[in-house]
Amino acid sequence: MQLIITDAWLAKSRAIHLSGSKLMLAALLASFTLLLVAAGLYHWVFLKGAKEGWPVVGTLLRLVVKDEFEQRDRFMRENLDVLARKLGEMQVKLTQLESLGERVSGLAGVSPHEIKSKPGQGGALVSSRPLSMEELQATLADLDRLTDQRADLMTVVESRLFDQKIRSMMVPTQQPVAVGNLGSLFGWRIDPFTGRSALHTGLDFQADHGTPILAAAGGVVVAQEFHPEYGNMIEVDHGNDLITRYAHASKTLVRRGDLIKRGQKIAEVGSTGRSTGAHLHFEVLVQGIAQDPQKFLAAGRKLPQQQLAKLVASAEPRSRARIEPSDRGSPRQR
Repeated sequence: MQLIITDAWLAKSRAIHLSGSKLMLAALLASFTLLLVAAGLYHWVFLKGAKEGWPVVGTLLRLVVKDEFEQRDRFMRENLDVLARKLGEMQVKLTQLESLGERVSGLAGVSPHEIKSKPGQGGALVSSRPLSMEELQATLADLDRLTDQRADLMTVVESRLFDQKIRSMMVPTQQPVAVGNLGSLFGWRIDPFTGRSALHTGLDFQADHGTPILAAAGGVVVAQEFHPEYGNMIEVDHGNDLITRYAHASKTLVRRGDLIKRGQKIAEVGSTGRSTGAHLHFEVLVQGIAQDPQKFLAAGRKLPQQQLAKLVASAEPRSRARIEPSDRGSPRQR
């Protein structure tokens, strides 16, 4: 394309040659300039008309602004409704969690009233109204506070349950000999050496020589020695003034100060000390007083774990005399 430019008197002229690419670039530049001018004019007219209150422009502006506000309000309302539904679901889940907490609190020894967050509510269903942003924020703040309280209480419940589990693991409810027949029981009997009535302060488990002896509960070994009457003897402290004694062993496998767990092999059955044959003499002492071990072993098979720790507190002394390994003159079979 060729453009010829001349002056008014046709004295001078100039020819401009435009290729296709230059012509397209010029058209785009002109269109962009026109668009900027139109946008500036539109913006200026609306601003000036709104400021000075032109009738037509003011009406158009109010319609545009009203439509924008309606769209924004509708968008916010839809989002608030979604948040309100989610909030209702969270409140339902919190109520379910609260009910679960009430049931678990009984196992942990925590009062259910400490778990319950607020009094019961109910009544006829009346159609609801939309929640405002302020009401939604207040409800969310209350829910956040309640969840913090529930988390604190659940931490207490977890601590109590863990403590109960540890206590139950420290109560001697594990049978100390896995394979063996029960011989002499706890109580008065005829002593096999003297032929007189004597108090037998434990249980005798008849088993072959070398049969593993297992710890009835976890604890700390406080004695591992040879006793003239008990023979090779081990005593394990389980805390709360509770001690178990394992006597007449052929071999001991732990030392004083060792930390052991329930069911751990600590010795082997033998016939050392004051004994008529291979067996394990097993004792349970509470505050130094011998108790019937069957009460603990039977409880381990029947009671739930959270009740096992109560056995120590409810133990009734059968003898007012403390049974110590140094009681050389005792008239009972070891």
